[in-house]
Amino acid sequence: MDHSAQSEQMFGEWVRVRKDGHVAELVMDRHGAMNAVSTAFAGALADACAVLARDGEVRATVLTSTHERAFCVGADLKERNSFSDAELAAQRPRARAAYTGVLELPMPTIAAVHGYALGGGYELALSCDLIVADASAVVGLPEVSIGVVPGGGGTQLLPRRVGAARAAELIFSARRVGAAEAHALGMVDLLTEQGEDRTEALALAQRIAANSPVGLRAAKRALRTGWGMDLRAGLEVEEAAWRTVAFSGDRAEGVAAFNEKRKPDWPGE
Repeated sequence: MDHSAQSEQMFGEWVRVRKDGHVAELVMDRHGAMNAVSTAFAGALADACAVLARDGEVRATVLTSTHERAFCVGADLKERNSFSDAELAAQRPRARAAYTGVLELPMPTIAAVHGYALGGGYELALSCDLIVADASAVVGLPEVSIGVVPGGGGTQLLPRRVGAARAAELIFSARRVGAAEAHALGMVDLLTEQGEDRTEALALAQRIAANSPVGLRAAKRALRTGWGMDLRAGLEVEEAAWRTVAFSGDRAEGVAAFNEKRKPDWPGE
């Protein structure tokens, strides 16, 4: 790893981005509220994602939490309780921007989950490409138990992982799911020992970041755009992705490095 490329940038009071070589860590640090998504917290997340999305040096991003007992507990219900209907309506676009900000990051993304990842907290994890969870993880979408619905993408992202009927059961029952069952159901992808989620997610990000940045972004575009399409339309999406990489400097370098039996030095274009 290129340790000369280390940096850290704050967004608001509770969100920061650490860069180490080609891996970024998007850190949620609203410690006093278990990363509850308030208006200010959502705005900071959205701002951080906007900056990350424009950073061509980042090949993988890991979403982490500094709280020892929670990844994120979802919407800030204390703040929400004080809102008038007009204030709630005004806040909605700002809250939504946080979830779409993570979802639309152009590079591969990994959530490192421990403790509670509930409601909007689990939706932030669902917005990532992969979820690494430790043995303490408790995930779920309990929104109907307080009279709302998942509004950070949960009704669309969860069925894409676990199927329509399973997602219906999980959302309608509002139940919380422990780490082992969540892994068995496909609600999380990799299960680690307690306290190892961040370490494992960052290690996975480093393995991903060794690959072509042009290839990684094109592959993610093809995967995401092809969701929900029939096979023929999806294959056309893949063809378009192939054409963006086929004549790139990364492809030329990758093939040359393979033939010369050396590690590639990706130009990233």
